Amino acid sequence: MSHSLKTVVNPRVKKDSKTRITELFGDEEIGKAVRFHRSFPQYKPTPLVSLNHLAERLQIKGIYVKDESFRFGLGSFKVLGGSYAIGRLIAEKAAVDPGSMTFEGLKSDAIREKSGDMVFVTATDGNHGRGVAWTASQLGHRSVVYMPKGSSPIRLQHIRDAGAEASITDWNYDDSVRIAASEAEKHGWEVIQDTSWKGYVEVPLHIMQGYATMAQEALSQLKENEAAGPTHVFVQAGVGAFAGAVVGYLNAKMEKSPKVIVVEPNKADCLYRTCKADDGQLHRVEGDMDTIMAGLACGEPNPLGWEVLREYADVFASVPDSVAALGMRVLGNPLQGDQRVISGESGAVTAGLLSMVMEDENYAQIREEIGLDADSVVLLFNTEGDTDPDMYRKVVWNGNCKVPEFD
Repeated sequence: MSHSLKTVVNPRVKKDSKTRITELFGDEEIGKAVRFHRSFPQYKPTPLVSLNHLAERLQIKGIYVKDESFRFGLGSFKVLGGSYAIGRLIAEKAAVDPGSMTFEGLKSDAIREKSGDMVFVTATDGNHGRGVAWTASQLGHRSVVYMPKGSSPIRLQHIRDAGAEASITDWNYDDSVRIAASEAEKHGWEVIQDTSWKGYVEVPLHIMQGYATMAQEALSQLKENEAAGPTHVFVQAGVGAFAGAVVGYLNAKMEKSPKVIVVEPNKADCLYRTCKADDGQLHRVEGDMDTIMAGLACGEPNPLGWEVLREYADVFASVPDSVAALGMRVLGNPLQGDQRVISGESGAVTAGLLSMVMEDENYAQIREEIGLDADSVVLLFNTEGDTDPDMYRKVVWNGNCKVPEFD
């Protein structure tokens, strides 16, 4: 395999105090998000898929995939964060208790009269913008969406179909975020972004708390199936908001903390670089960040996400596109008896890494770092379906991004 697959063990992992994550991601706060999401007419817990035969092949105890490709019919988990953040902003303007806000309540004429017409703006590689556009439209408000250069035209059309004014810019993702923030300040719009900066903290936190709904569902589904809690959690990362939310919730709820492996594209591995540098600074990735994992092509870490991951993530992995492509094929073409999972580039990278390190003896050292063995129960999150069908076919049908032989 290519040596561009790299890992670093987190020297700062502690897991010795849960006060902070319980405050942010415990039942009290996450319960508000879960109740809000359950109030949507489209709400239904997404499937938790057990891949028993793959686990047997990889010689581990269990593999569970939380399949977010079914979320609200939008193909991605992202709507969980955007919808909750939008709901909180509307509730704040209308003086509604966020713990009791509901979908129908926020749509009502009485709330609309108090909140007035609102415009929500964001930058996105696709899925987040679609969720923002859909939520704003469902609740009777406008949205404006900026996409970085090189974005998928199909994802752009999905966002427009969901009701947004959307365009592909000439900038990378992080610069598109800055443009969205600038336009919001100019026009009095509300920014819905899952990364934070000075003076912009509450909305990213609410987005992260919204993401935690799927982690809450996953733990409940494991208990319903009388399955053991995960010993290992693989989470993909862009800015680190999703990873921080999932890791925060699981550690707030589980008596024994699972081992956490954070996975990023090697062309946008800001968290890996931050961990490796170990100098107390957040490290950026500049440039185009040209990876098929468009949803993870983010060069600047979310400070709150990093705060959680610094304490609770055990290993950071920086991987080439071929790892994501492998995961798409593994999940989309399962062993006989396992359920098929349609996973896009960003959704499948963790399955690809798990398969690679368990099946290739060249990665024995990485396997030891991660601590995978016959007693391991692994939880994965398929964060998107084939939201770019053309790219999905290029990878799964045509064999794009093949895994190279080990040098």
